[in-house]
Amino acid sequence: MAAARIALITGGGTGVGRATALALAKAGWSLVLAGRRQEPLDQTCKDASPAECMGVVTDVSDSASVENLFARIKERIGRLDLLFNNAGTFGRNALLEELTYEDWKAVVDANLTGPFLCTREAFKMMKDQDPQGGRIINNGSISAHVPRPNSIAYTSTKHAVTGLTRSTSLDGRKYNIACGQIDIGNAASEMTKKMDAGVPQADGSIKPEPKIDPQHVADTIVHMASLPLDANVQFVTVMATKMPFIGRG
Repeated sequence: MAAARIALITGGGTGVGRATALALAKAGWSLVLAGRRQEPLDQTCKDASPAECMGVVTDVSDSASVENLFARIKERIGRLDLLFNNAGTFGRNALLEELTYEDWKAVVDANLTGPFLCTREAFKMMKDQDPQGGRIINNGSISAHVPRPNSIAYTSTKHAVTGLTRSTSLDGRKYNIACGQIDIGNAASEMTKKMDAGVPQADGSIKPEPKIDPQHVADTIVHMASLPLDANVQFVTVMATKMPFIGRG
């Protein structure tokens, strides 16, 4: 792969990750995609042609797997300009008092430990490369602001991602590493497909919710990524206009 602008996207084979990969490819970026399954990664790379792209099967919650991913990047490319911490899971919808430790840990591992591990490795690479620096974008959620019913694990991790973003942004200053966060509300994907039939609301009712094309999210990320490193979109929310987020729920 040519060492042009290099972007790493976790969860890059489906949903927002796939849409972002295709948008960045169109904008001239070379891509590294990480995910649990090789087939979606390969398909996204194929669809991103003629951009250079490689897919690496990775479990972001596993330190050795993440270290292998970054070793592959360093060996084959030698630098990294953008990390989009996108991989995550909503987990099992369950009453708080019925959520198991295993359910909790699975969500924390994917949504919080994963972004930390990737950020740590990206920091090492961005700190040491020449020219120094790069950009990290974290996929937050509107759940980084307000919860949905029965979502304590997901909501807790997304609030924590905001802390990860702030600390990364502060600690990255001395290395010319910028870090921002995109909070997404109801982008159409497999995770939001159930919203068509209705999802629990704060008042106890079940209602369908509007969704947006993930392309709108991808376009926002392309803009964030296009900025020079002395400018940063610290936080941005992209959401379905009429979803029940603004106002009393």
